[in-house]
Amino acid sequence: RPFHVEPTNIVSVNDDMQRVTDEASAMNKRIHYYSRLTSPADRALIAPDHVLPAPDEIYVYSPLGTAFKVDSCTDGYGKNSSLVTIFMIWNTMMGTSILSIPWGIKQAGFTSGIILILLMGILTLYCCYRVVKSRQMIPLTDTSNWEFPDVCKYYFGSFGQWSSLLFSMVSLVGAMVVYWVLMSNFLFNTGKFIYNFVHDINVTDIVPGTNGSNKVICPSAASDHPPQNRSVTFSSGNRTGFELFEEWWDKSRTVPFYLIAVLLPLLNLKSPSFFAKFNVLGTVSVVYLVFLVTVKAAHLGIHLEFNWFTENEFFVPEFRILFPQLTGVLTLAFFIHNCVITLLQNNKNQENNVRDLSIAYFLVGLTYLYVGVIIFASFPSPPLSKECIEQNFLDNFPSDDIMSFVARIFLLFQMMTVYPLLGYLARVQLLRQFFGNAYPSLFHVLILNLAVVGAGVAMARFYPNIGGIIRYSGATCGLAFVFVYPSLIYMISLHRAGQLTWPALIIHIFIILLGLANLIAQFLL
Repeated sequence: RPFHVEPTNIVSVNDDMQRVTDEASAMNKRIHYYSRLTSPADRALIAPDHVLPAPDEIYVYSPLGTAFKVDSCTDGYGKNSSLVTIFMIWNTMMGTSILSIPWGIKQAGFTSGIILILLMGILTLYCCYRVVKSRQMIPLTDTSNWEFPDVCKYYFGSFGQWSSLLFSMVSLVGAMVVYWVLMSNFLFNTGKFIYNFVHDINVTDIVPGTNGSNKVICPSAASDHPPQNRSVTFSSGNRTGFELFEEWWDKSRTVPFYLIAVLLPLLNLKSPSFFAKFNVLGTVSVVYLVFLVTVKAAHLGIHLEFNWFTENEFFVPEFRILFPQLTGVLTLAFFIHNCVITLLQNNKNQENNVRDLSIAYFLVGLTYLYVGVIIFASFPSPPLSKECIEQNFLDNFPSDDIMSFVARIFLLFQMMTVYPLLGYLARVQLLRQFFGNAYPSLFHVLILNLAVVGAGVAMARFYPNIGGIIRYSGATCGLAFVFVYPSLIYMISLHRAGQLTWPALIIHIFIILLGLANLIAQFLL
C-alpha cells in the first residue's frame, strides 16, 4: 500500500521548514549587521561564533561594549525570550552613572531628586519608543539591519550621518574618560589598602567622619587641610618608606599615568573581543553595589529631615536650583537610544517589544532610585552634612573599609576589561568613516588612542569629577539621540503621511526644547 501522509503532518513539516527558513534569514541579517561594523580585513566583528548560538545558549554583544552569555534562555532558533531581552537592556544601561546618582539627588534635593528620576525615566522611555518605531515608518522593503544612525542618515542625509557619528563619539569618549578617572580612583584606594595592610600601618587622616566599624567620611571637607596633618601609627617599617609611598602613589599626580602602561597596549590590539568574556562582571558589580548599599544602610540607619526651601548645617532643601545637574546625569544613565533597535530585533515575540522595553526601563529606574535614595537617606547627618555626599559615593567610605575595597576591586577589573572594547568601538566608528578601515595602520590607531588616553589622564589629573563629566557628556549626546532626532523624525514621518496634528507638533517641539535647556543648564550651574 502506498505510504500515506496525514494532512496534519504536512502542515507540521511546512511549519518546521518555515521556521528553519526564518532562522537562516535571521542569521544572515545578524551576520550582515556585524559585517557592517568593520572592514573586511578586520575579523573582530565579522560573523563571530556567538552570532550562531547553540540551542542552549546565546552570546549577546551590544554596540555599547557590553557582552555576556546567557544559558538556556533561547528557543533554539536564535531568538531571545522576553526575560533575556529585558535583562540585556537593563545590563546595557546600568553603568558608572549609578555611582553618581546619590550626589545628583543631593544637588537636586531629596524630593525633587526622586521626582526627576521618575520623570526622566518616563521621558527617555518615550523617546526610546520613538526610536524603535522610527525604522518601521520608513517606506523601504528591508531596513532590518538598520540602527538609529542609519535612520538619521535616511532622514537628514550626510548631516544626519556625521552628526550622529559626532554625538556617538561624545558618548563613547565621555564614557572612556569617566572610566579612566574611576580606574585611577579605584587603583589608588586599592593600592593604599594593600600597602597599609602589608606594612601594618594605621593612618587616620584629618577628615571629618563618623566613629565605629562603619565609618563614613567627608573628603571634601578636608580639602583645606595640608596633607601632612595626619596621625600615623607604625607597627612596622619606617616613616621614610611611608612618605616615599605617598609621594609615588598619588590619586591625581601619579596613578593615572601608571594605567597607561597597562591599557594603551590593549587599545592597540586589532581585536579585543577576548575581553568581552569578562563583561558579565558588570552585572556582578551592580548586584554587589546594591548589597553593599543595603548592608551599610542597615548599620547606619535613616537620617532625614525635610526642609523644603531652606538649608541648614546638616541637611539640604527638598528643592534646589542645581537640579539640572541631576537631569544631566540621568540623561546618560537612561541612554540606550543608539543601540536599542539591535537589542530588540532578536526578541522572540516582536509584539512584546514595547512591554519589554518598558519593564527594562522600570527596573533600571528602580535600581537607580534604590541606590540613590538609600545612600542619601542613610548618610549620617549629623554629625556630617548631606553636602558631604561625593560624586562617587564609594569615596565616602575610607580605603580600609573591607566592603568598599571589594567593590573597588570588582569595578576596577570590570572597567579594565570594558575599556578596550569601548576604544575598539570608537576606533571602528571614527577610522572607518575617514579611512574605510578600522585599522588603517598602527600609526593611525596609536594617534587616536593617545588622544583618547590623554583626555582621560588630563581629566583624572585636573578635573576628577565624574558627576560633572557624566552630566556634560550625557546632556550633549542626549540632546541629539534622546530629544532632537527622535522627535524630529516622528514629526517628519507624520507630516509626510499627512497625519501631523498641532498637539503632536507642540509636544515634540517642547521635548526638543527640554533637551536644549538641559544642555545649556549644565554650563550655567
